[in-house]
Amino acid sequence: MKNSKISSVSALEILDSRGNPTIKVYVRLEDGTLGTASVPSGASTGSNEAIELRDGADRYGGKGVLKAVENVNTEIAGALTGKWATDQRVIDDVMIRLDGTENKDRLGANAILGVSMAVARAGANISGLPLYQYLGGAGTPRIPVPCMNILNGGEHADNSVDFQEFMLIPDGAPNFREGLRYVSETFHHLKSILNRKGLATSVGDEGGFAPNCKSNEEAVELITQAIGEAGYEPGKDLSIGIDSAANSFSPNLNNQYDLKWSGKGKALSKDLIDLTGKWLDNYPIILWEDPLSEGDWEGFAQFTKKYGDRIEVVGDDIFVTNTKFISKGIELKTANAALIKLNQIGTVSETIDAVRMCREAGWRYFLSHRSGETEDSFLADFAVAMDGGHLKSGSACRGERLAKYNRLLEIEHELKGHSEYRWS
Repeated sequence: MKNSKISSVSALEILDSRGNPTIKVYVRLEDGTLGTASVPSGASTGSNEAIELRDGADRYGGKGVLKAVENVNTEIAGALTGKWATDQRVIDDVMIRLDGTENKDRLGANAILGVSMAVARAGANISGLPLYQYLGGAGTPRIPVPCMNILNGGEHADNSVDFQEFMLIPDGAPNFREGLRYVSETFHHLKSILNRKGLATSVGDEGGFAPNCKSNEEAVELITQAIGEAGYEPGKDLSIGIDSAANSFSPNLNNQYDLKWSGKGKALSKDLIDLTGKWLDNYPIILWEDPLSEGDWEGFAQFTKKYGDRIEVVGDDIFVTNTKFISKGIELKTANAALIKLNQIGTVSETIDAVRMCREAGWRYFLSHRSGETEDSFLADFAVAMDGGHLKSGSACRGERLAKYNRLLEIEHELKGHSEYRWS
């Protein structure tokens, strides 16, 4: 496309939702078209994720990203100037080769991803297309069902709950607008319940409440109660999803688990698998992410064999949006879905490859934010483009979470009824 060559690439250090440094990238084309992107950061991370480049030393407690910014402004800018912004895969491949490491730890996955996303935005802008259509192509778009984190635990909150996320899923809503209303109303009813019980209504990293529950199960009980008090029917209007983030309580990152905060003590894979069965019988749970740790491939496969025909079993830390690990998971029947996070792998093209692999295997794929987010709404457009059917982007509060949900409201409005809203 005429004038779609990159004329400049630059970056600066900004702050994410936790007040930690991250990168914002600007890609300008020859005709003046601009694409920008800001990069998220995770707290609960898999050991095989692409590596964020941090500065170390004393500045920002070692979390500064000036080295990554410099890499964008020098090496990456030099390599991409004059390239066509509409050649996304070419751009991403150039950066991957320039970095030359398996996990992007030389230039930094944060530097590479920021440029990759900004290039995609610039390509969409010069093409005169919304980002979701530019990346997803023609056809009837599907607006994802929001899986809203309304109660936090684990590494996302300083409380007594082992499991990291308890999500509300409005799979019974007629459209995204109403689905967002269902979960927002239930979120506020949950706050009222917590107040009545004398439990804290402060929120964790992703905006969910972070009370000191007596047990992990009490968290599910409270959410189920909130669904009913909001006037909805559990399992019909609203369902529940759980992210155990089991790495955070697995001392060997394999088959040993320590539920010390819930008073359960030591546990093995079998104990958690048996616990799941009891919960599935009693609560409207339709999705369970990272029920076991990233090294527990055998336990994951047993979990999926036992419950995979009842719920979506999602691998996050075990797969890290990497086709090498997703391919292994497909072969071993480790799960039936993969979580998809742009910054786990580090480029838009590689993320699309992970989605395509899941789709071709008949797996579901669950688009996700990170706990350290920005106001950038790239993820919302990307979720529509990938046609995954569901997305998690945090709770019904905090601007960096609502930026994604509000962007989806805009997309649904722009499409004027020419979109789908369905769980599967």
